[in-house]
Amino acid sequence: MRRSVSPFSLVLLGLGTFLLVLAPLLVQYVQPRAAVNPTDIDTTAVYTGRGSVFDLEKVETVPDQRITVTQRVRGDVRESERSGKAVWDVITSVDTDRTLPAADPHDALSFTPHRWVLDRRTTAPVHCCGAKPRIQGEAYLKFPFDVRKRAYRWWDNTLGDTVVLRYRGTEKVLGHTGYRFTGSVPPTRTGTRLVPGRLVGLPGGGQVAAEEWYANHGVELIVDQRTGRVLYAQTGPRQTLRAPGGTEDRAVLLDAEKIAFTEETQRAAVEQAKDDGDRLRLLGETVPLGAAVAGGLLAAAGVVLLARGRKVTARPDPLAPSA
Repeated sequence: MRRSVSPFSLVLLGLGTFLLVLAPLLVQYVQPRAAVNPTDIDTTAVYTGRGSVFDLEKVETVPDQRITVTQRVRGDVRESERSGKAVWDVITSVDTDRTLPAADPHDALSFTPHRWVLDRRTTAPVHCCGAKPRIQGEAYLKFPFDVRKRAYRWWDNTLGDTVVLRYRGTEKVLGHTGYRFTGSVPPTRTGTRLVPGRLVGLPGGGQVAAEEWYANHGVELIVDQRTGRVLYAQTGPRQTLRAPGGTEDRAVLLDAEKIAFTEETQRAAVEQAKDDGDRLRLLGETVPLGAAVAGGLLAAAGVVLLARGRKVTARPDPLAPSA
C-alpha cells in the first residue's frame, strides 16, 4: 500500500498559511500607513454665537451681536508631495451680520491667514515649508489618531501658545460617541496695537501702544477616538485693550461666552469621521480577523487531508517471478 498526496490539500494548506501571515501584516504594516492625514483636505468649519464686538464706525463696543467664525482649511498638495508632510493653509475670519458675506475678507472683524504643516502619521507640527506661526503642542485643527483618555496640549492661535485640554469623559454628537476635552485661558497679554489714547482711558495722549489681552471663558472639544477628528468645538474668546502698564480692560474688542460649531458643521464632521473610521476599522480589525479565521480553518483542513492521504493498492511488478 502507498499514500498519494492530494494537490487540493496542498492548495488549502498554502492558502491558509498565506492568510495567517497576511492578518498580522495588515495590522502592523498596512493599517498604520492608512492612518495618515490627507494632503488634499478642503473643508470649512463654521462657528456661531452671540456676544459683544467693537464697532469701528461707532467707536464703541456693541453688545448682543451675532458672531460667525469661519475656518477654511485647504491642502497645498504640491508642497505636501515635495516635503512628505501635510501642508494645510488655514484662513480664519470673524464676522457679524453686517460683514457677511464679505466681498473683501478684510471687512471682517478679524481675518487671519496662516499655514500649518504636520506629520501625516503623528499629527505633530513640523516647522518647514513656510509654516507660520510656529505652532506647538500635540493638536490643533485635529487630534492624533487613536486619541487617549489623557490631557493634550492644544494650540490656540489667538493666544499664540498651547492650552491644556483635559479629558472629561465621553459625549455624543448627533448619535456618534466622542471623547470630551475642556480647558480655559486666563487673561494673558498677547501683544500691542496702536490706537487713539482715548480708547484706553488716555484722552490727551494721541496714539498709544495699547496692550492686547486675550482670555477664553472655556474651550470644549468632542473628538472622534479613532480618527482624531473634531466633531464639536466650542470656544469663548475675550479680546480686550488696556493702557500701557494698565491692570484693567479699557476696551472690549470681542467677548462671547459661547461660539460653537453649527449643526451643519457637526454633521459633516461626524460623517467624515464615520467614513474614515470604517476604513481604518476594515483594515485594522475586520479584514485581519477574517483572514486569521479563514486562514486557520483552511490550514487545518489542508493538514487533515494531507495526513489522511489516499490509500492506493500497489500494482504487481511485471518482472517479479511468478509463484
